[in-house]
Amino acid sequence: MLLTRRNRRHDIGLLALRLGTGGVLVAHGTQKLFGWFGGHGLQGTAGAMEQMGFRPGRHSALAAGLGEAGGGALLALGLATPAAGAAAAGAMAGAVSVHAPAGFFATSGGYEYPAFLGHVAAGLGLTGPGRYSLDHATGHRLDRPWMVAVAFGASAVAAAMVVSRRAKAAATASDGAGGGPDAG
Repeated sequence: MLLTRRNRRHDIGLLALRLGTGGVLVAHGTQKLFGWFGGHGLQGTAGAMEQMGFRPGRHSALAAGLGEAGGGALLALGLATPAAGAAAAGAMAGAVSVHAPAGFFATSGGYEYPAFLGHVAAGLGLTGPGRYSLDHATGHRLDRPWMVAVAFGASAVAAAMVVSRRAKAAATASDGAGGGPDAG
């Protein structure tokens, strides 16, 4: 009986984490995709992504919005949990790269908040959704152990490529703006 209570608490805790984190990610993603909740929508986000060095901006905005909104919705539902956690964590890696120059704390524009969202999403993707989830209801068809490795491996490679391309674009832009080694 004690084990059952602990399991129930564990599953309720995972549900609470999934709903809270997933809800926040959905809100952020729909800001980018549709302009909801005071966001700029796909076109405005695409322009901002271009300015931040993510090219092409529209593809980057779409990928970020889908990673956040899609990954968040799937996390909240507890469906395809490894892929959902990996997608959201990958999207947050891009956000962390933007905020990193400002340091850690969000109060100074740092990466604290996107890092936390990515960390929780990754933790949920690795841990699994618990009993109160669509993955559990479907017999974990989309939550197999091998899917964890594939989803997180693919997300890590994609995030590394996106962040690397952004860094190269930023370096090229600063060289072209007179900040290169031959300036002056």
